[in-house]
Amino acid sequence: MNYKKSIILKVALLCVMISGCNTKHNNEKHNQLTQAEKDQGWELLFDGKTFNGWRGLGREHVQRDHWKIEEGTIRKVNNNEVPVQANGKQVEGGDLMTVETYDNFELYFEWKIKEAGNSGIKYNVSEEMSMQYGSKYSALGFEYQILDDDSEQYKGKLKSTQFTASLYDMIAPQNIHLKPVGQFNNSRIILDRNHCEHWLNGVKVVEYEFGSAEFDSLFYLSKYHKFPGFEKRRKGHIIITNHSDDSWHRNIRIRKL
Repeated sequence: MNYKKSIILKVALLCVMISGCNTKHNNEKHNQLTQAEKDQGWELLFDGKTFNGWRGLGREHVQRDHWKIEEGTIRKVNNNEVPVQANGKQVEGGDLMTVETYDNFELYFEWKIKEAGNSGIKYNVSEEMSMQYGSKYSALGFEYQILDDDSEQYKGKLKSTQFTASLYDMIAPQNIHLKPVGQFNNSRIILDRNHCEHWLNGVKVVEYEFGSAEFDSLFYLSKYHKFPGFEKRRKGHIIITNHSDDSWHRNIRIRKL
């Protein structure tokens, strides 16, 4: 009997060790590039450990009360967890922005949110325009929306152009297939000259052309038309929005086209 127990314990211990090794191995795969990806021109925007290459919009640093690195992800901290200052107000936040600017690119990223979560990735962002017309630390730019589409909180209250993978307030996505809340989705934004695409979990869901009659009409119906020059193509920053909800982002990489 003791011999059998000993064998069972050894087998159980071996399984735990294998499981741990697999978990470690899987974690190590994130935020890395294969040689093939490097040969294709991909570059990491997030190394999984530091905020190198990022800063707050309108700031020279990252606002660490709102942004943290957790288990190989960039986490937007829920506003409820942000410290309160002596004056009774929370520490002011803001969007997280790439230091470098990009014009023609393919951007890949993975993300997850909690129930009723809301986030987004903005591109073609002018920091100067954002600070002139927007709030001091919040970006004005085309937004790839991220949302818990199935939340009762949003049903019947939002337009079709405000759900996940839309070009926010302009173009509704098609053929959306989201992972359950709490699981990572993968997304792509392709911006090549005047052509742009949004992808979600391997499916193209939005496509448009800058300067086309269709694009111009949608732009002038959107909330953005009041900002002079907003729709112009430029070399701009890429932004993770500082929404009030938790969100996690990893495997953020880009290749210039």
